[in-house]
Amino acid sequence: MSDLTGRHVVLGVTGGIAVYKACEVVSRLRKMGAAVHVIMTKNATEFVAPLTFETLSNHPVVTDTFARPETWEVEHIALAKRADVFVIAPATANCLAKMVCGIADDMLTTTVLATKAPVLVAPTMNTGMWTAEATRQNVGTLKTRGVRFVGPESGMLACGDTGAGRMSEPVEIVEAIVGLLCPKQDMAGLRVMVTAGATRERFDPVRYMTNDSSGKMGFAVAEAARARGAEVTVIAGHTTAQEPQGVNIVRVDATLELRDAVVSRAPDADIVIQAAAPADYRFAETHAEKYKKRKGEPLVVELVENPDIAAEVGRMKRPGQTLVGFAAETGQKLSNARQKLDKKNLDLIVFNDVTAPGAGFNVDTNIATLVTRESETACSLRTKRELADDILDAVMALRTK
Repeated sequence: MSDLTGRHVVLGVTGGIAVYKACEVVSRLRKMGAAVHVIMTKNATEFVAPLTFETLSNHPVVTDTFARPETWEVEHIALAKRADVFVIAPATANCLAKMVCGIADDMLTTTVLATKAPVLVAPTMNTGMWTAEATRQNVGTLKTRGVRFVGPESGMLACGDTGAGRMSEPVEIVEAIVGLLCPKQDMAGLRVMVTAGATRERFDPVRYMTNDSSGKMGFAVAEAARARGAEVTVIAGHTTAQEPQGVNIVRVDATLELRDAVVSRAPDADIVIQAAAPADYRFAETHAEKYKKRKGEPLVVELVENPDIAAEVGRMKRPGQTLVGFAAETGQKLSNARQKLDKKNLDLIVFNDVTAPGAGFNVDTNIATLVTRESETACSLRTKRELADDILDAVMALRTK
């Protein structure tokens, strides 16, 4: 059992039949040593009395925005700052919609809007409500903002229907909370090299050829590996994403520079994850000064193929090393990813359709399929940080075979 002593969990409880499960969530967290502070909506109190949560948490339950506080603090701000993680279980469709719109009309929505802590929600609702387009869009929006989800599960619902919408079991919710509060350290002692961003192929001092990669996916992988205890080096081309902290960043510009940086460092890495988007071609001729127009004459340039860095690293692969590549395609061309897996001697390739809504360049989410020689694992819409952990989970599973 994980030790959560000294950690503060703020639990928001909204109105739904699954409120009774939230009682067990509080009990389990308390047994792990966590301090649990419960905020209930008015509708939630129609299902379970606040006294139940006060007894289980050993803290007063907040239900009224205008109640006189026991201490002279602005209570919703105090709880927002105190939280190490903010959990809403159960989270109704109404609550999700309010969060998307920034509506703060009760203590729960006011506090979650003010918190800087990670937010985890466990939805519960009728299947029709869960599959409604409005709810799907709200869930997608919240995921792009970094809100984590656990569930919902499929099964018999309180209304008698069968389908998705049942709140996850307390043990699963608590496991998700522990995962946020106590990140895995399964990569301690491993050296990880990640590539990120786009390369630029110069035509002259002011013009170049490049692509739309922001570096968000590569940086997310680097951040996740560092959080799991790895020593991380990032070889980064042009990026617009915020750099991860606690990693060694080596900057490059052109694909040939990326190739030299990767090939020279790859032998020392236990895991190489190539998330960068290097240009496939470069200009055969470059100009030391700005190229001028030629009185209406067409500009004809010759492009030459850049080296295949992933394939070169694959040829250098040493025993015990794990290689991961990315296959950014336009359309569902999973067969292309499989071909790259074998051709480049990779252990895992991350396939994604960059034209799919919510995936690809310059967004905070992604949709991918993790392809190994034995399996294909679909990863539905999620934040790139969440996908990064999925990738690392798959990598560590391969390394323990």
